[in-house]
Amino acid sequence: MAKKVYTVAILGIGGRGGDTYGALMQDAPEKWNIVALCDLKPDRLAVFAEKFGVEKENLFTDEKVFFEKKRADVLMIATPDADHIRHATRAFELGYDVMLEKPITDKKEEMEALLALQKKTGCKALVCHVLRYAPAFVKAAELIEQGTIGKLVAIQALERVAYWHQAHSYVRGNWRRAEDSTPMILAKCCHDLDLIQYYAGAKCESVSSVGELTHFKAENAPEGAADRCTKCKHVDTCPYSAKRLYIDRWKDMGSPEDRWPFNILALAPINEEKLQKAIEEGPYGRCVYRCDNNVVDHQITQMAFENGVKATLTMTAFTAGSGRRIDFFGTHGEICLEEQGDTIYVGVYGKPVEIIQMDNLTDKGYGHGGGDYFLIESLYDMLEGKASQKTSLECSAESHLIGIAAEESRLHGGKLVKVH
Repeated sequence: MAKKVYTVAILGIGGRGGDTYGALMQDAPEKWNIVALCDLKPDRLAVFAEKFGVEKENLFTDEKVFFEKKRADVLMIATPDADHIRHATRAFELGYDVMLEKPITDKKEEMEALLALQKKTGCKALVCHVLRYAPAFVKAAELIEQGTIGKLVAIQALERVAYWHQAHSYVRGNWRRAEDSTPMILAKCCHDLDLIQYYAGAKCESVSSVGELTHFKAENAPEGAADRCTKCKHVDTCPYSAKRLYIDRWKDMGSPEDRWPFNILALAPINEEKLQKAIEEGPYGRCVYRCDNNVVDHQITQMAFENGVKATLTMTAFTAGSGRRIDFFGTHGEICLEEQGDTIYVGVYGKPVEIIQMDNLTDKGYGHGGGDYFLIESLYDMLEGKASQKTSLECSAESHLIGIAAEESRLHGGKLVKVH
């Protein structure tokens, strides 16, 4: 029996909606047919319409027109964070099954209202917590569930944002202001909170959190710094120089025609002229000390779960490289998942240490350690009714509530906040 091909509409065709999820769907025509696109930027619409074979009459720059009727079986929502709740609400009202980028919202009442609307409409929804599908993170969960290290007692997670990623996304980029997106604990750490709750295996009782914006402020600018990197005397020495991050680094990587984060500044095929124009005129060429950013550049969060598991999450911009490290401490051993080393260390008390190479766990050469690929596969399974989804809207709500409580705690000096 032939598989059903589901029609897909994509709302927001940036780095995730277009370059990642849309591309994965385009590679599986036996499952997906992209039939409509909506984005504020006409140039992006034109590029992806050609890539995906979408007819001109199904291209939209106005979301009100796009939402006048249901245009596909599935709506992929990959718009800015602050728009997710509005777009998901309208999608359910029209009867779409939804694939929804995270974070969903930083307001508890909005999350509760969206859950109630989904239940009322009966629509299906999958939230893009891609790391829950990445084989290395799945392996860690399996080891814990199998009792490899006995009873799980504590989790210690480190989110290395990396100095350049902080500058790109959270100082110059779309997630730099909490009021325009969500607080950093949700904008960047929604993956981490989701994973911690997934591994803990229980609801969270209470949270305390501290953090602030320390470095990316006007008073920390080098002497004589200009408002834009291309006009600054520190253009070749500042580690946050847009020239160094977007042109020199692009060249060091072999001048790829289509690669993140360079494809956020310029549409593929990327060249030096396009990147130069972007940093001379666009937001990614601003001095990191003279932007309108207000999200934190470091934050530490403590969590206590109903089953007794305790957890800490440290998020910091001040690292040379990126990658998560998660340590699990149990009554009979410990596990360390280390992305920088591509390893999972398993130390069972009294036994030889086992090192699992993360690269050996998947042959899928896609983002987030294969998580992007398996997320799209899981979306198809959800539509087919084949499996319960571990990142359903209901499952995702718990980690969002943790993040909302953490930000409340941070704004009140680290006070203990009950999650429910």
